[in-house]
Amino acid sequence: MAKSPRFIELLAPAKDAEIAVEAVKHGADAVYMGASGFGARASASNSVGDVAKVVDFAHRYLAKVYVTVNTIIYDEELFRVEKLIRELYRVGVDALIVQDMGVLRLDIPPIALHASTQCDIRTPEKARFLQDVGFSQLVLPREFTLDEIRRVRDAVDVPLESFVHGALCVSYSGDCQASFVSSGRSANRGECAQICRQSFDLFDGDGGCVVRGRHLLSLRDMNRSGNIREMLDAGVSSFKIEGRLKGAAYVKNVVAYYNNVLNRIVEESGGLYARSSVGRAESLFEPSLEKSFNRGFTSYFLKSARPAVSMASIYTPKSQGERVGVVKSVGRGCIRASLDCGLTNGDGLAFFDKNGVFTGFRLNRVDGDVLYPALPVSPEPGAVLYRNSDKAFDDVLSRESSVRLVEVDMTLRLVADGVALDVSDERGCGATAVVRGVPVEKARSSQADARRSALSKLGATVYRVRTVDDRCGSVFIPVSVLTGLRRKAVEMLDSDNAARYRRELRRDELIDAVWPGSPDLTYHDNVANALSREFYLSHGVDKAERALEVDASSGRSPLVVMTTRYCLRNELGACLKGKNAGKLKGPLSIKSGALSFGLEFDCKKCVMKVVRKR
Repeated sequence: MAKSPRFIELLAPAKDAEIAVEAVKHGADAVYMGASGFGARASASNSVGDVAKVVDFAHRYLAKVYVTVNTIIYDEELFRVEKLIRELYRVGVDALIVQDMGVLRLDIPPIALHASTQCDIRTPEKARFLQDVGFSQLVLPREFTLDEIRRVRDAVDVPLESFVHGALCVSYSGDCQASFVSSGRSANRGECAQICRQSFDLFDGDGGCVVRGRHLLSLRDMNRSGNIREMLDAGVSSFKIEGRLKGAAYVKNVVAYYNNVLNRIVEESGGLYARSSVGRAESLFEPSLEKSFNRGFTSYFLKSARPAVSMASIYTPKSQGERVGVVKSVGRGCIRASLDCGLTNGDGLAFFDKNGVFTGFRLNRVDGDVLYPALPVSPEPGAVLYRNSDKAFDDVLSRESSVRLVEVDMTLRLVADGVALDVSDERGCGATAVVRGVPVEKARSSQADARRSALSKLGATVYRVRTVDDRCGSVFIPVSVLTGLRRKAVEMLDSDNAARYRRELRRDELIDAVWPGSPDLTYHDNVANALSREFYLSHGVDKAERALEVDASSGRSPLVVMTTRYCLRNELGACLKGKNAGKLKGPLSIKSGALSFGLEFDCKKCVMKVVRKR
């Protein structure tokens, strides 16, 4: 007996309904988006009505819609969250992405729950606990290695979701209070002030400034497009793209790229893998990851907990783009360059000057290897030129740039006093449309091509004819009859799919599941309401300190406001376990204007802690 394939999904971000639809068109098997509130990107909210439109479109391809309800929740907000979840369930949302355990104590429908990356699942034991209390899918930390993914896979039965592309938070997600203690804007409330993207000065133990004005906590963007097979082997089923604040062009390009990668893997797997949605997306452009916003790329810690390569973008938090050439000389109002590719008037270019300052300019005109900037710039000869805005590419993405259609098989046949059209599609749906009272007349010539043409005109629907089995021989059937049959059959297919579509329901909560961590929770565990506290107490916790957002007195001074696997010492070649440890005399601290943080290094766990006095 043949083994069933393992279903895998490409999970795409969506700032709004329009971008969500484009993500599905370009190959996403699922999209995640915010609702009217309580999502970890406060500026990416959508009405329930807009979410419903996305659900209707996505489900035509069996693609899923996940909604983020992944902030911590205050007591006075619990009723509003409960009401919102009921509305989201009513419009057909497939699952909620959740951080706050108080949600599990609300009176809500049996909607599937996914554990957000904000849940900070660092151990197999915590992963197992979250599965046991009712979560259907687990979003793993970006910091995980392949070995750590495997260990979680061995501990649970539910699908594992892992980020593969996009911006990186320097801290373990869900365990970052830097923004809140610095500005009052909580990352756990969807209002991160992006402290990690600021420029800092680094001071050593003698108080001397050893690095000035660098983005010391700003990481490059993740790119694991070359590691998908390894991640599949390790146990990942859902491949997540970060970017709920990104525009349509970014989502189109990145989704199309990863869609192609997954399609190749599925085709070469011999039936081992299958996509979880249907309808092959066909892009009308050649996707390229380098052409969308990026700060340079890193696979992060996927291969090693102690990688020897740089993973920070300390010179700029801006998009670096793709390398396009090298400056040869600078003249009056122009730059002569050795180019790796053709450029277009209107392209955005950039370079690093001798001081490491990243400078961008718009290309007003290009004439062979001579570039004419819109504003005066003076890059040094030998400076590498990067293109961070490709006008021709952006123009393509501003238009319709992908087609995704569901394959349909048709059988046309005669019935008593009429004609019937049987249709079936790759989703497993089927229908029969019949028109009665059609006079049977012998045709003077073959009608096969004309009938196929009439039946294939599926216009703005999501369908495309794959085969037509015409059993009507030499009988003449008016085009109007065929058009009516086709329209009726399509409507019936839509109805059959809507009736057949089944959502996964919430898993049962095992009452005897025991919290695997310390019985005393701290502010790092983000307990912000009474229901969350009750949840943890019911699963073996003794004490639950409140989150900083609801109790500023929580925790001891100095507060650990970030915990990161990224190590600034390692990035600067001064690892405490290496021969150059003395290069930077501790204790180290970083400052940016009025902001000041201390740095602590736990070499046993190989983590860096960013601390701040109250």
